[in-house]
Amino acid sequence: MATTKIKRSIKASTATVFDTVAHIENFSKAMPHITKIEILSDVQKGQGTRFRETRLINGREASTELEVTEYAENERVRIVSDAGGTIWDTVFTVAEADGATDLTMVMEAKPYKVMSKLINPMIKGMVYKAIEKDMDAVKVYCEANGSPTEPA
Repeated sequence: MATTKIKRSIKASTATVFDTVAHIENFSKAMPHITKIEILSDVQKGQGTRFRETRLINGREASTELEVTEYAENERVRIVSDAGGTIWDTVFTVAEADGATDLTMVMEAKPYKVMSKLINPMIKGMVYKAIEKDMDAVKVYCEANGSPTEPA
């Protein structure tokens, strides 16, 4: 099992940052490489929301189904997917810090197929770079479109 942790300090309110990472319709606005989203559940927001996200990856479209399995407004959201023989378990947490918002993402990759167990270590660097780009895009989007945090 591989765990990836990435943190960004964002000059926007905790609510803005949380709304961006916790709601696919907002997250997709921050990610220029997300080309399509489809809500697959009756639940549209929060725990139990299931959706399909289509992204451009190396010039090709790839779709993944994801589910929000934990949701604590303005604190954390857990999003899980089963793709390519691996369970991708991602937790975003937000916390006000020094007039900004700290956004931390922890992703655990749990391969359960033999081929995934072999391939995942080889693609770890590529996955890390992609996640860093996503976190940078969230930062840029929130700072450009969100409200600043209240002074301490």
